[in-house]
Amino acid sequence: MFSEAQVWAADAPVAAATDASPAPLAKPNALFNVRDYGAVGDNKTKDTAAFQKALDACAAAGGGEVTVPAGNYLIGSVEMHSNTTLQLDKGVFVIESPDVGDYPLVTGRFEGATTQVHRGMIYAEKASHIAIKGPGGFAAKASLGSLRNPRAPVVIETVSCDDVVLDGFNLQYDRAVNQDVWCIHPLYCTNLVARGLYIRSQGTNGDGMDVDSCAGVLVENCDISAGDDAISIKSGRGMDAVRIGKPTENILIKDSILRSVRFAALGFGTEVSGGVRNVTVSNCTISGVQNAIFIKSRDGRGGFLEDISFDNITVDQSPTFVGIDLMSKGIQAAEPVPGDVEQWTLVRNLSFTNIKINHVRTLVETQTSRVGAGVPPERPIDGLTLANITGTCDNGITLTNIVNANFSGIKVTGFSGDLLNLTNVTGKGLDDPTKAASAPAAATSSAAATP
Repeated sequence: MFSEAQVWAADAPVAAATDASPAPLAKPNALFNVRDYGAVGDNKTKDTAAFQKALDACAAAGGGEVTVPAGNYLIGSVEMHSNTTLQLDKGVFVIESPDVGDYPLVTGRFEGATTQVHRGMIYAEKASHIAIKGPGGFAAKASLGSLRNPRAPVVIETVSCDDVVLDGFNLQYDRAVNQDVWCIHPLYCTNLVARGLYIRSQGTNGDGMDVDSCAGVLVENCDISAGDDAISIKSGRGMDAVRIGKPTENILIKDSILRSVRFAALGFGTEVSGGVRNVTVSNCTISGVQNAIFIKSRDGRGGFLEDISFDNITVDQSPTFVGIDLMSKGIQAAEPVPGDVEQWTLVRNLSFTNIKINHVRTLVETQTSRVGAGVPPERPIDGLTLANITGTCDNGITLTNIVNANFSGIKVTGFSGDLLNLTNVTGKGLDDPTKAASAPAAATSSAAATP
């Protein structure tokens, strides 16, 4: 995995998510206590200016640690700079100010479009080697969640940053309205680690984390229960995202518990015009109220979703394990991707292996949408592996417009009707998907002994 030492590794390359830890490097040892800059921590006095003074002093000294001792600190938006750790001690809650004027407007991205947004409560732009660490945490309880045009402030937002560590804090997102915005939004970032986070949100749009046009991301040992998707993978919508040309790629999510109280534990899209590739999810427990995993797009999105794999996953009490709708989800872009074929998202090489199902209504389906059967016939999914799946479900697998499917070891029980309901699907294991995959043939020696 990435280690916290990587935060201080200058000029690190964009990396694939990996378990290989770099050698530890020395950290800056300068300490800046927000209390020394006037912070009170009584949940009444606004401590925004004190936090910003401490962060600015840290940057002026070349970097170090901004320490927040126990207390309840009411702040608006503050900006972190390079080579800075924001350390939240035990007993800390950093609480969102309810005043919209405390969050200046900046150019950002919301629902896949470049637009004006209110700056996040903890914000960084074009910074490198930054970290936010617990065991303290954040609370967003102000009635700001319904703000749109411009978007409400998210809790933590990093834009065009490199080497970011989010480690060991908790985030409670319980705004006073039934609509939130995302908790954590990394945008155009490289080399980001989210480790040991405990996140709770309740409202619609209250995603736990939206990974947006980022490269080299590791999420591990996190516990996220969100009002919307626990983790959403995005890369922008329409020709704006195509021209920006920043895919989300090289993502590893592992050893985590991911839940949604309204939608999906893991959502891919609908904003995928910039592309998504090389995503691995392993050793996780997931559950959703609509789908545990939802892969979604629409006409005019274009882009691609490729080389996405799930392995050793436990699925709890979700209506559908995997739902796919590539035809009708999401807001249309101001400038859609054109072309009879190119307007549809290219999806290839999806893999789901070693899956334990603790009862779902439907195992896998390309969901019938208002405009078709979930997958456009002009651009069928190329490559779908379902292997070694056990557990119980009410309904089996319903798929349309798939080529190079590969099914084996699907040994679920409790379903009525046929296990497979296929239309325009080709591949292996379609006649008997319960059969185990054939073992690869053993290599023969070129130097066999002479009898």
